[in-house]
Amino acid sequence: MSKVKRQMALGAMMYFPAGEHISSWRHPKAEAEGLLDFNYYKRIVQTAERGKFDMFFYADELYVWDRFESGISHSNSIRPEPFSLLSALSVVTEHIGLAATISTTYNEPYHIARKLATLDYLSNGRAAWNIVTSQTDEEARNFGKEKHLQHALRYERASEFVDVTQGLWDSWEDDALLFDKASGYFADKDKLHNLDYKGKDFSVRGPLNVTRPPQGHPVLIQAGASEAGKELAAAKAEVVFAPGSTFAPGGLLQDGQRLYEDIKGRMVKYNRHRDELKILPGVMPIIGRTESEAKEQLAIIEELTPQQLGLDLLSHYLGQDISSYPLDEPLPFLPEIDGFNQSKSGLERIREILKQETLTLRQLYQRITNKRGIAGTPEQIADHLEEWFIHGAADGFNIAFPHLPGSLDDFVDLVIPELQRRGLFRTEYTGRTLRDHLYLQRPANRFQSVRV
Repeated sequence: MSKVKRQMALGAMMYFPAGEHISSWRHPKAEAEGLLDFNYYKRIVQTAERGKFDMFFYADELYVWDRFESGISHSNSIRPEPFSLLSALSVVTEHIGLAATISTTYNEPYHIARKLATLDYLSNGRAAWNIVTSQTDEEARNFGKEKHLQHALRYERASEFVDVTQGLWDSWEDDALLFDKASGYFADKDKLHNLDYKGKDFSVRGPLNVTRPPQGHPVLIQAGASEAGKELAAAKAEVVFAPGSTFAPGGLLQDGQRLYEDIKGRMVKYNRHRDELKILPGVMPIIGRTESEAKEQLAIIEELTPQQLGLDLLSHYLGQDISSYPLDEPLPFLPEIDGFNQSKSGLERIREILKQETLTLRQLYQRITNKRGIAGTPEQIADHLEEWFIHGAADGFNIAFPHLPGSLDDFVDLVIPELQRRGLFRTEYTGRTLRDHLYLQRPANRFQSVRV
């Protein structure tokens, strides 16, 4: 695609069903009661499709956050299962991609290959997989383990998991099915291939009992920004959900540029071209029709999280209980990242904040609960996105919403038209599959190329 025609990609993110913020359900305009109502999700995804978003991204976790009492009392831990939800949403949408978080630590490749291939068929080529390795011991205890797998081992397993899954998607060549009623031949046996994979973590014969997906492979997304995460992204991902604004309001363009070049620069050793990977930083726009209105909206969001929940959430991110420290004094230590077995990139961002600023614990937990937020008018939000897009920090953005469905409505009605006016975003869908939207090539079948 030429430089003149380059336009940003946009994902509509649902981290919690009521919005990005851990306390989004408390927002006066949130419709939290709808979190198990299909019509709630239908309205949200159809609004995103009206805004011509590339994809709807549904985050998922495999546990209830009960490490602290406040996790039950004050935060939302209820999430519908993603394959059921996205399959239903595929029927009421036509163009928008449908992406889900799926853990490689607590699943098996055959199951996931089959489910994603089926979703790709049901949606006519709009499925995507956000590859995660999970983060917490709470998840481990739901799957017969006491402790979460160590960080490096999780990513080794993830890399092998993706290899197996992609190999299973290639089991059938595209023209393997004959449906020849006269001769009685359902399929060409020479165009079906066993994977016969044997590795450190998996032994999978194959073949898959779903034919090759419409996209060849559903689009692969990766969200980690640790060293292991960046290597996995460079080797296998087609979309990266990068930390964009970090925890700092407005974010730093130079940090975005460094991460962008870091990940893209690693691709050459995997024989991949830079255009095969789209980097989409996360941003949570807090929109006001005027600057004063945007500030008012930000103030509401900053006050949503109860004090105890904020402290417990900070303890969670740090991996240690800090409730005994004075709330209006700085954290008396810099947390160590060596040996940390949750989100290393999340802890690193907190470390950077502590190195750059002197914040009280209260200010720090307020900062992290508003981790992607930028407040402004539609024009100011568009300015921020344009700056990152034009100056080599992003190929687009994963847009989070402080409350749903209202802040998505505001983005579609106020910011999207401004991006379109500047020629930065599509006015109509021009393709049918998610790969079409993202200008990603359909991968060749590994077995067919060998046979030919």
